[in-house]
This record gives sequence, structure tokens and C-alpha cells, in this order.
Amino acid sequence: MIDDAGTYGSPVIRVRDLTVGLTHGDQKNVVENVSFEVGPGETLCVVGESGSGKSVTAFSIMGLLQKNALEPTSGEVFLGDENLLQARPERMRQLRSARMSMVFQEPMTALNPVEKVGKQIEEVLLLHSKMGAAARRQRTLEMLDTVHLPDPQRIYDSFPHQLSGGQRQRVVICIALILEPDLLIADEPTTALDVTTQQQILTLIREMQERQNTAVLFITHDMGVVADIADRVVVMRDGNVVEVADKETILRSPSHDYTRMLISSVPSLVPEPRQPLHTETVLSVAGLNKTFQKKRFLRSASEIQAVADLNLTLRQKEILGVVGQSGSGKSTVARCIVGLEEPTSGDITICGDRLQGARSAERRQMRRHIQMVFQDPYRSLNPRVKVGRSMVEGSTNFGTPHDAAMGRAEELMELVGLSTAALDRYPHQFSGGQRQRICIARALMLEPAVLVADEAVSALDVSVQEQVLELLDEIRERTGVGILFITHDLRVAARICDSIFVMNQGRIVEHGPAEHVLGRPEEEYTQKLFEAAPGRHWDFRNFCPV
Repeated sequence: MIDDAGTYGSPVIRVRDLTVGLTHGDQKNVVENVSFEVGPGETLCVVGESGSGKSVTAFSIMGLLQKNALEPTSGEVFLGDENLLQARPERMRQLRSARMSMVFQEPMTALNPVEKVGKQIEEVLLLHSKMGAAARRQRTLEMLDTVHLPDPQRIYDSFPHQLSGGQRQRVVICIALILEPDLLIADEPTTALDVTTQQQILTLIREMQERQNTAVLFITHDMGVVADIADRVVVMRDGNVVEVADKETILRSPSHDYTRMLISSVPSLVPEPRQPLHTETVLSVAGLNKTFQKKRFLRSASEIQAVADLNLTLRQKEILGVVGQSGSGKSTVARCIVGLEEPTSGDITICGDRLQGARSAERRQMRRHIQMVFQDPYRSLNPRVKVGRSMVEGSTNFGTPHDAAMGRAEELMELVGLSTAALDRYPHQFSGGQRQRICIARALMLEPAVLVADEAVSALDVSVQEQVLELLDEIRERTGVGILFITHDLRVAARICDSIFVMNQGRIVEHGPAEHVLGRPEEEYTQKLFEAAPGRHWDFRNFCPV
């Protein structure tokens, strides 16, 4: 908490000249001479591009660096008066959860999928307290209620896959804070969440912090989040700290060129006016419905209406955005359109050909005209084959000679800003942004009329995100492809989309030109989405509040 002099109390965590190097080899240090501190009740945000050393620094504090790969080579990390770099593994196990905890980016991988949520939370109490079974259960239920989870008893008895992403992240926060640690490290905990759920999680962390006077080290690449929650900011690049200052100084008058680049890369929430397109229609969806059967043991199946009576039209060279909360039906629409799900009813027409009722061979030919770019480029490419082979696979399956397909692949590599030498390398040899460029190039191999991008930039940091958005803008102008762009990020939608469809509970609740839907939203649901957008009161390109 801030004292009468306007400063925080004695630091909870002090990092001094931390350097982390590779266990083998003489390559450059991954983290070098990093220093900062976090006081009780303070939120320190650490920002920077992927590979800047943010997570390595956090893992060094928690003692979670990969063994035989990375190790601290110099520096000090004090939790209170104790140097964590000198602590034995047994002592680090005692400190984790009890005095310092961590919330990871993906809650599904942080939770055991075959164990009920309640038991996973209780495990912390079992290891670090002398509570009996009844007391542990009661404390767990109280904590579930504290983080505003509905029906704590049901959540307690649920498996992770039975909860939404936001609910799973609340469970992870329960595990992290149930022992009221002095330090909470949050590593991109809201990146994959929609804006309303993200706002709820950020509010929850702040609420728990104020209640327990916790020091929070918050790692993020989202400058909107920084604007909403940070007290001070550390900017990292290539393993080094390039700037440290309070939030107002960083956002209003950053001193380092790199910081200015990061902030200016954040898209505005206000779309620029765009001329209406009068090109030919490449995709038409009419009356689309998708119902899932939810089977229950010894009970009759229930129905879930994922998409209800949806109509949309996509024109050549148009980027049509579909936005909404998680569970609104956005991805189900995309999967129905590309043929990964069979619609319950409705018509999908691609380049004048009706998909429903077509024979298998006809459908196969029609699907040449529509391709998809997924959210996670790590899982979109086969890690065991070289990029070139992944690129040409689709074309050769449709009868294109191998040499011709490779020639086309080389052209597309250059189009997406990569060298042709990339075709002879494996996916793990590229950064996340480069992998997404490769996925876009692969999707263009068959010269589609429609490109479906499902959260294609949500996992990328702001500077790489801007590069990919510019690439998509350039590609639609050069190739004429129509892009169905699915996103939960309203800034991204404002940056790139010509028109916007807003979905809620499987239905379109508002649609129109982007400048109207996002600039002057009429529906209450759209207005709530806009109000939940992080940093909505800041114009990052001009370094000032709006």
C-alpha cells in the first residue's frame, strides 16, 4: 500500500542485476543485468515483444527455469530478506504458493484435466497447512465464492473442461492466492480472453490485491492492460531493461525509441472511414443454424443452439469482422463455413456454388476457394516436416505438379516477407509472427476467394500483430481475396475491418460499416463490449488520454 509520503512500503521482491544464460554454449545471455523491485500493494507491469526475456525473468524468480537449459549466472533476487537464487529446491517448494505464486497464460494447461477443480485447490492447503479435510473443503468453497464464481459447490465438483476459459482462470487465481502470498506473478493471464472476461479477471486481481496487500508482477504485451492496471512499468528488449518509469510517464512521454514503437503499434479503437465496396460477392451465408447435442449419463440429451439464423455476405477485397464474447458462436460460424462442422440447416454459397447438397467430389473442389488461418501457428504446422513440404501439400493433392507448387510457394514466401530459404527449415526455427506469416502463405497456395482468419493475431505481441495486419491488408488488395476476420479484440477489428458483425449467444445483434458499429454502437451489448476494452480512454498513437 502507498504510505503518507506517496510511496510503497519495503519491497516485497527485489531483482538486482539478474543475468540468465544458456547452460550449454557461449551464446548471448537470455536475460542480462535486469533490475527492478515491487512493493506491497503495487502493480508492476513488464512489457516487451516475444523473446524480450519477460517470462524468463519471472521463471527465474519462481525457480522454474528449465533444468539443463537455462540458469541464473549472476545477480540477486530477494523475496523479503531471502535471496531466492541461493535457496535450495526444498526451500523453493516451501516458498511457492505460501509466499509467492504464479498465474500462467493458459489455464487449461495449468490445471490437471483428470482431477476435479476442488481437489486441485485443496492440494495447496494439503501441502502448506495443517488443516483437516473439512476445513480445507470449507476454505476452498469460500475462496471460490471470493473470486465470484457462480455456484461454488458445482465448480468444486467440476473438471476443468466443464468450465469456461474465464472460470478456469479464476480457479487458477484461487490456487495462487488461497494462502495469501506476498507476491503474485501473472504471466499474460488475459491474452486469450475476450474483453469482458478480461476486464473481470483484471478487476478480480486488483480486488484480491487490495484485500491482501499483494505485490503484483504483471507480464503483458497489451498496452491497454498496462493503461488500466499498472502503477509502474518495466520495458524489456532482447533480455535487457530499456526503460523503467511510472505508468503516466511511460504512456505520455516515453524516453526510449523502442517504448515509443511499442505504444504507437497499439491500434486505435476508432476506425478510419472506409469507402464502401461494390465488388462481387464471394461468400453468402443464409439462415445458418448449428445445434449441438449435449449428452448426459442416464439422462436425455439436451440441445445447445450455437448459431441461430445467421445471415452474412462477404465481397471480394472486403475484410468482414465477426466480434463477440467467448461462446458467442464466432468460431462455430467459421468452422461451418470451411466445412469443419456440418450446419444443422441453412445455405452457404462460395463463388456462386452452393455447398449444401453438393456431392463429395464437388465439395472437395469448392473448398479450394476457401482456406483458414487458425489462432495458434505453433499447432498449425507439422513440426516434423519442413515448411516447403507443408506449403505444397494442398496444391499437390489437387493435382499441381510438385515443381510448379514449389514455384508458387517461393512467390508466396516473398509476398509475406520471408525469404525462399525458409522453405527448407522446420517450424521451430521461426518466431511466432514468422510462423503465422507461413500459415497465411500456405492458405494462399490454392488461390482462395475467401480467407477465414480465426483469432489469427490474438497470440502475437503488438508490433508483430501490426505487421501481420498490414500483411493481410496488402494481400487482400493484391489478390482480391475476401477475408472473414474473427476476433475478440475490438482494437484489431477497428484497425483492419471494413464492416463488423457483432455476435451474442449465436445471433447477430448488430452489423454495419466498422466506423458506425464501433464508432457509434447502437445496441447495449456492443456498447458493453466497447466499455470493457482495456485502455479505452487512451489514444496510444498520440501518447495521450482521450
